[in-house]
Amino acid sequence: MQAIIVATDQDERDILSYVLRHAALSVAPGSDIKGVLENWLECPANLVLVALDDGNALLRDVAQLRSATEAHLLVMVDPIQEEKLCSILRAGADLFLLRPVSPRLLAEYCQVHLMRSGAVPTFVLPRLDLERIALDPAARTVAVAGREARRLTQLEFRLLYVLMTNREQVIPTGVIVERVWGFSGEGDRDLVRGLVSRLRRKIELDPENPCFVQTVSGAGYMFTLAPAPVGANAPKGAFV
Repeated sequence: MQAIIVATDQDERDILSYVLRHAALSVAPGSDIKGVLENWLECPANLVLVALDDGNALLRDVAQLRSATEAHLLVMVDPIQEEKLCSILRAGADLFLLRPVSPRLLAEYCQVHLMRSGAVPTFVLPRLDLERIALDPAARTVAVAGREARRLTQLEFRLLYVLMTNREQVIPTGVIVERVWGFSGEGDRDLVRGLVSRLRRKIELDPENPCFVQTVSGAGYMFTLAPAPVGANAPKGAFV
């Protein structure tokens, strides 16, 4: 599972990152809401923990985050008036935490919220139309030119979305595991290989000679619209 921590104080951000990582979450730290929103489509998360000092901007930030995602949203604040806390909840926060919060309690809050979701939250994502292939996040279907749309599993959808939004770039296997499964990807090549194989059976005319999802030997996988298969000397892009 992926978490984003937004905190202005570097020390607090480091401590919160440490706690969430020990709660089995993959953590991406940030210092402001604007940066999180700008990169949300490429770096979505299951949970966002906001710990900002600017109380005046907090309601606006929470509302902006909620307009972009249905991910679990936890807000950490100093003791404030009850009416302001109610306003934070109405703006879209799932839970507010009053400083100081014990590391154990914070970890429990995060784990309970994610367990109750039952699945990765549905993100507000745009439809991707790339010439011969179209991915519809709302219906979780993929349509290849000339064929009926096919429904994808959650894992298949996440894999295809990561590849399509980084098309013509080689995505390392470890990065795929982090983005699709939400944990460290070392030693999980078989996991990715199996998922890629299942995805190819749904989108490729000939899964044994794939057109869209190419294997780049020793590096990872790449989504391309080029008709020719990519060999070992394929150009490597930079994953963002």
